Amino acid sequence: MRNSILLALLTICVTITVSRMYRLDAQSPTITGTPFSKHDQIVFESDEGAKPRISTINADGSNLHLLTHMSAYTPRWSPDGQHIAFTSVRDENWEIYVMNTDGSNERNLTNNPAGDYHPVWSPNGKAIAFLSNRDGYEDIFVMNADGSQQHHLTLNDATYSKIFAWSPDSKHIVF
Repeated sequence: MRNSILLALLTICVTITVSRMYRLDAQSPTITGTPFSKHDQIVFESDEGAKPRISTINADGSNLHLLTHMSAYTPRWSPDGQHIAFTSVRDENWEIYVMNTDGSNERNLTNNPAGDYHPVWSPNGKAIAFLSNRDGYEDIFVMNADGSQQHHLTLNDATYSKIFAWSPDSKHIVF
């Protein structure tokens, strides 16, 4: 029963998210997929316990796995399905981490004293865009998937939306 309720809630959350994602190159909006699912698995924030953590579950509600033991948010599958990028607060600082899909090999990619959060993989899996307040403003940054080459995409510009997406060819970011 509990797994059925959890699956129903996850389906609603994923459906809401998917309904707002559209292709940029289509004449009319078409759903392209969701960053929360990989084949028959769903990755999500679990509020069981005192801290949000990342878990995976099969689409049929079976095989629930807790992947993180510390606070973790905004999980995103890599395009190849081999890694999960996420935000975590450790040492009282928001950072972008990546781990294997079984929860092993967690790596801090940003390691910056400012807050770094909301990772979004490029469709080709070579880069991750994210938000950061490194200069006192919330800006979009981009880095290689291994955390190298971190740089501003926007610079102290309060006019853009904090919601952004990659183009299907990974060459552009819409914000």
